[in-house]
Amino acid sequence: MKRLVARPLLAGLVVAALAVAAPLARADETCLSPYTAALVKGQEAYLHVWALGEKGLGDESDKLVTVDVDPKSKTYGKVVNTISVGGRGEAHHMGFTDDRKYLWAGRLDDSKIFVFDVGTDPSNPKLIQTIDDLPDQTGYVGPHTFYAIPGRMVIGALSNTTHDGVTGLAVYNNKGEFLSAHPIPSENGGDGYGYDIAINPKKNVILTSSFTGWNNYMRDLGQLVNDAEAMQNFGNTMVLWNLKSMQPEKIFAVPGAPLEIRWSLKEGDDWAITATALTSKLWLISRDEKNEWRAKEVGTIGDPSKIPLPVDISISADAKNLWVNTFMDGKTHLFDISDPEHPVQIYEKTTGKQVNMISQSWDGKRVYITSSLLANWDKKGADNEQVLRAYDWDGKDLHLKFEIDFFKEKLGRPHHMKFSGAVGKASP
Repeated sequence: MKRLVARPLLAGLVVAALAVAAPLARADETCLSPYTAALVKGQEAYLHVWALGEKGLGDESDKLVTVDVDPKSKTYGKVVNTISVGGRGEAHHMGFTDDRKYLWAGRLDDSKIFVFDVGTDPSNPKLIQTIDDLPDQTGYVGPHTFYAIPGRMVIGALSNTTHDGVTGLAVYNNKGEFLSAHPIPSENGGDGYGYDIAINPKKNVILTSSFTGWNNYMRDLGQLVNDAEAMQNFGNTMVLWNLKSMQPEKIFAVPGAPLEIRWSLKEGDDWAITATALTSKLWLISRDEKNEWRAKEVGTIGDPSKIPLPVDISISADAKNLWVNTFMDGKTHLFDISDPEHPVQIYEKTTGKQVNMISQSWDGKRVYITSSLLANWDKKGADNEQVLRAYDWDGKDLHLKFEIDFFKEKLGRPHHMKFSGAVGKASP
């Protein structure tokens, strides 16, 4: 096993990245890197869904599913393409390269990474590369977050080859060649767990959050929650890194497995927000009166005593609102975060028997929701619905426009989503 730490070459590349940093722009387009080109600010044309294969269903393989989401199209709300990658390896998250031509998609079990060409024809993506050397190069497994910097992809892993969860970040170039590994701190207040990545180039910072290791995320959820010892093995920290050096600078105590991180997109703002899965809290990362970075609990999601399990969040482009999906009760919540120190829930709707990912259009008028969390964590029996639902948001209510039953269509379990525009059409 070969492991490399940060090298001067990489540091130079990151400095160059800072020099060409675009204005921070991520709003789901919500978890895109600020370096991602060609933001879809008008009507998105296609929705790419990374789906887990299901034994006994169709070809049983993990697959990239492309859905037509242009209301003016004759195939609106229909699957227009699928690409099976072979086998079931716990398909989970995806991320565009900085030029938005390629989509990297990872599997949490076998740690394979699949690279799709979505730029040539987004209605008909092509699998062009499979990367399988992450464990050998780094000692990390479970590639989760794919976050672009110019010419490079930063990958946040969930675990390690011993499966206990101490992990780190890996950097590859856009050709799929490994460059360096960066361990997440496991001492001096750190717990070593990883999950999301969020970069603010104007502040020269990276934030990472923390979840759990392979031994937990690949285990049946019912068995896991009844294992008191295993339930102690979840992340309770976030780490602030120096973007130029790719070195950790500060560790925050954020109990309860902080997951997705969203920086405010509003010009002049200097804060990010996250939700904790196990404690159902909203946490704000901002500067205090001494101009020091801090993490502060600022809100509650649902009834924490019932463990609603917040799983995904989506911030609006104007940083006034935050969508939150809670998996266990199937609810979608909307918070007013115009005062990020005091979030207020202003809307709530049951959008499924179980809900996981949520993505909104740049203008905030369309919202997409998928159902699958992890194969062994999804509900059983009649509650195990596996759907993609598309809604219009009129500022007062979510209105269902279409849904696709992934089990009925023999597609598997839908998880992460990314948008594409139409070929030859510039986003307004």
